[in-house]
Amino acid sequence: MIRYIRRAAALCLLLLVALLLNAARIQVFEADSLDNNPANRRLTIARYHQPRGSILVDGTSVTGSENTGEQLAYERTYKDGPLYAPVTGYASQTYGTTLIEHAEDDILSGTDPMLAPLPLWNEITRGRQPGGNVVTTIKDTVQRAAYDGLGGRRGAVAAVEPSTGRILALVSSPSYDPGLLSGTGSSVTDAWRRLNADRSQPMLNRAIRQTYPPGSTFKIVTAAAALDAGVVTDPDAETDTPSPYVLPGTTTTLPNEAQGCENASLAEAIRVSCNTVMAELGVRVGLKGMVDAVRKFGFNDTGLKIPSGVAKSNFDTRMSDDQLALSSIGQFDTTATPLQMAMVASAVANGGDLKYPYLVERTTTRGGSTVHREGTRTYHRAMDSPTASRLRRMMVDVVEQGTGSNAAIDGVTVGGKTGTAQHGIDNTGRPYAWFISWAQAPDSGQPAVAVAVVVEDAAADRADISGGGNAAPIARSVMRAALGG
Repeated sequence: MIRYIRRAAALCLLLLVALLLNAARIQVFEADSLDNNPANRRLTIARYHQPRGSILVDGTSVTGSENTGEQLAYERTYKDGPLYAPVTGYASQTYGTTLIEHAEDDILSGTDPMLAPLPLWNEITRGRQPGGNVVTTIKDTVQRAAYDGLGGRRGAVAAVEPSTGRILALVSSPSYDPGLLSGTGSSVTDAWRRLNADRSQPMLNRAIRQTYPPGSTFKIVTAAAALDAGVVTDPDAETDTPSPYVLPGTTTTLPNEAQGCENASLAEAIRVSCNTVMAELGVRVGLKGMVDAVRKFGFNDTGLKIPSGVAKSNFDTRMSDDQLALSSIGQFDTTATPLQMAMVASAVANGGDLKYPYLVERTTTRGGSTVHREGTRTYHRAMDSPTASRLRRMMVDVVEQGTGSNAAIDGVTVGGKTGTAQHGIDNTGRPYAWFISWAQAPDSGQPAVAVAVVVEDAAADRADISGGGNAAPIARSVMRAALGG
């Protein structure tokens, strides 16, 4: 009898061990898959059970959380939502997260291990800390100047501090209120459907996710390549360039909208924006030289993050000489984001040292203790210092004597370059107006800001006029704000 009891006890013990092992397998090895199962709402409920951390601009929160009393308790709220949507993105209980709300989600939702009081604390307790805060580099006055300048027209503005890479403004227009997407229910799905159906694409972040033909603003990159390669040694010397110019290997002529471009010097070609001179210089630099040069400015980089991903600005790596000529004046397949063109102006302003652009200054706990701080770092040496000095002078001439006079600010050194980008089949689309610039106060040893403006719905009678007439005044307002004026 005792023998049978022992066997039964052993069997029970074996079953108990098997049960414990199975429980351990489920809780340890399959925990992640169960957590991530779409049918499991516990994590979703826990995610919205506490307020989300704040995104700060100039020390003030531009986001909040509202307790709805529902199962998913806290919904995201936004202050001046359309103004800051290209910075914050949205945090939606229905559609997920974008931009900073996505890139810094672990901090904002309280799941980042760096918010925990002890290592592995979150893993052991399977809990989360109060949502942390994200401090941005955006300057409120600069952001508002850019937003008001666009005035609802389709376009974008990016402004960068050249010496650090801090992004001071990131505006896309027309915009939208991300708070419309925060919760659940028919009102949210109706707003999503309406925003996505809008032909003006208000949810498109034109500053970092849309690329445009940069037109004549790209001539600054070509000029840098020509000077660095020694193709041009004296910017004020005449070039051997006919007008009109026959594209290599073709019978197609490239005209100029400006006058006096035949054999014009590089400095004159930048000042009045000669297509022929810059196209010829691009061909003389050669495809390899141009590809190497544009890479230093950030073109063809698929991994640029600020921390949100930035669309690749394109310069083809395989082209015939006639295509290279057009690409060298910002046409053919050359495209750029507004942030990319702000980086071009920034590199010139900062003596050729291009700093990596960034949007998040630091992240903190709910109480304000710093978790991580983003530091200034060099992205590339975009050009030699003497080249940058020469281009600075040329860009100042554009504003003081050329097509960019609408960007001039009394008592301030301003450099700029206008551009009108043709697009559409046979260039039949209404041109995009571009302006890139930088500004330096008289009592400062370095420029305060570099700006790129693109206006999509700009009327243009000739190349560069719309850039000077439509985009330059917006850039001037942005620069004034950055200078504290």
